[in-house]
Amino acid sequence: MRLIESAKRVFERDGFLEARISDIAEGAGLSHGSFYHYFDSKEQIFRKVAEEQEALLTAPSPEDVTTDSRSWSETERIHRANSRYLERYRDAAKIMGVIEEVSRYDDQVNTARMNRQKHFAERAERAIRRMQADGLADPAVRADIAAVALGSMVGRFAELVLVEHYADFDFDEVVHQLSRLWANAIGLHETTRPTGTSPTGDDGRAAG
Repeated sequence: MRLIESAKRVFERDGFLEARISDIAEGAGLSHGSFYHYFDSKEQIFRKVAEEQEALLTAPSPEDVTTDSRSWSETERIHRANSRYLERYRDAAKIMGVIEEVSRYDDQVNTARMNRQKHFAERAERAIRRMQADGLADPAVRADIAAVALGSMVGRFAELVLVEHYADFDFDEVVHQLSRLWANAIGLHETTRPTGTSPTGDDGRAAG
């Protein structure tokens, strides 16, 4: 929808507080009054933008459908999951920064954000339990707690580095190092290194 696309551009450029409905409507080729045929307020259209953006972050990759993932090692699964999430977050960093800010005072936007966190935590928990059942991960690790902690690590790191520009790290190295931390935290032990990863990085946000 043109209004949603225009709203995203305006929110990225101006932030939520400074964004104007007239600019959103103009960007979509509509009059100011026409905006209200579709949305009641700036808050409502922002919630729609946030909802769609959060859905993009959690959407399955086409590769997940077309590739036989059964041949992947667990470290490769973790690496691929982290790489996909961080790439999507990086590509949408401007709007993600606005979403993170607005979520602090808008319950609906915060709910969409929490649903994203829950999605990844549940996926990670299933993956950790599977690895434990296969004898590949430390059985003493609480899968539910580890899933939330590791998802929070990757999620907050993405915000801190990709939105707040805390430091200028090489992107590929970030993926490798976060994935190594993820794997080490659950005591993952495999004898082979996944294809396509660097010798310095075994390698996940939420594998599943």
